[in-house]
Amino acid sequence: MSADLHELTRKILEFRDARNWKQFHNPKDMALSLTLEAAELLEHFQWKNGQELDRHVSENRMAIGEELADVLYWVLLMSKDINVDIVGAFENKMKKNAEKYPIEKARNSKEKYSEL
Repeated sequence: MSADLHELTRKILEFRDARNWKQFHNPKDMALSLTLEAAELLEHFQWKNGQELDRHVSENRMAIGEELADVLYWVLLMSKDINVDIVGAFENKMKKNAEKYPIEKARNSKEKYSEL
């Protein structure tokens, strides 16, 4: 990974501002766009399992990457617009996850933290 999140966010803002799209970007509509892009990502995996899924991922890595990029676009843009320190939020969430899923209980388990 070469670009940091600040540089990616700067590129996103430059792209949006050149098109004067900020007027359309309220938190609700940005969250909807994020969800729609996540759904497009999910379509790549729907109804596929095992070797078929492996083959699809291998053959469609670029398209899947583009959908992941679309999701990241909205995460970074929304976090900037509503003034959320996304790096700080991520770090805090990882600390909470580590508490909810201690290694000694969660290792090799797919169970939710409330079931460990």
